Amino acid sequence: MRRGATLAMSAISLAVVGLGLRASAKPAEDQNTASVLPSRTTPVPGRTPTGSRTSRPPTGSRTSRPPTGSRTSHPPAAPRTTSPATPARLTFTGTLVDTPYGPVQVELRIRAGRIVTAKAPVRPQGDSQTDSINRQAVPQLNQEVMQAQNGRIDTVSGATYTSAGYKTSLQAALDSAHQAGAL
Repeated sequence: MRRGATLAMSAISLAVVGLGLRASAKPAEDQNTASVLPSRTTPVPGRTPTGSRTSRPPTGSRTSRPPTGSRTSHPPAAPRTTSPATPARLTFTGTLVDTPYGPVQVELRIRAGRIVTAKAPVRPQGDSQTDSINRQAVPQLNQEVMQAQNGRIDTVSGATYTSAGYKTSLQAALDSAHQAGAL
């Protein structure tokens, strides 16, 4: 019984060695393959695998890793994405906000990530008192935006509705600037 087991093991060993020698005696047809044995996990495009071998390769073989210095057919790395360069000067206009005395709309000019101009091309106007109040309040609000460089500005006394409309429109313009990556 021992003799039969020994003979069987010897026959299996010879078959494995014979297959290995036969495979290594074949000339390498593709210089991009990782080993001498054909790999079923990485087929060469346009070819069908040869042989009907379905068992796993012997332990210690290097079919999954190419030798150092060999060329492989890995896809190229994805290009790095960078933020788009912002133009030198950008203009962002806030929403048109209705107030009891008329509409307000803020316009911001941004250069190199800073607010360089804040103005309200649309402001409440009509009667002399509204015009007088807004002639003083709007420049003051513009100046506060320039100093603060954000939307946290104070309400101008006597121009509460204009200030509230200005802040709402200002915030919309700032949101647009942030979304565009200008701030």
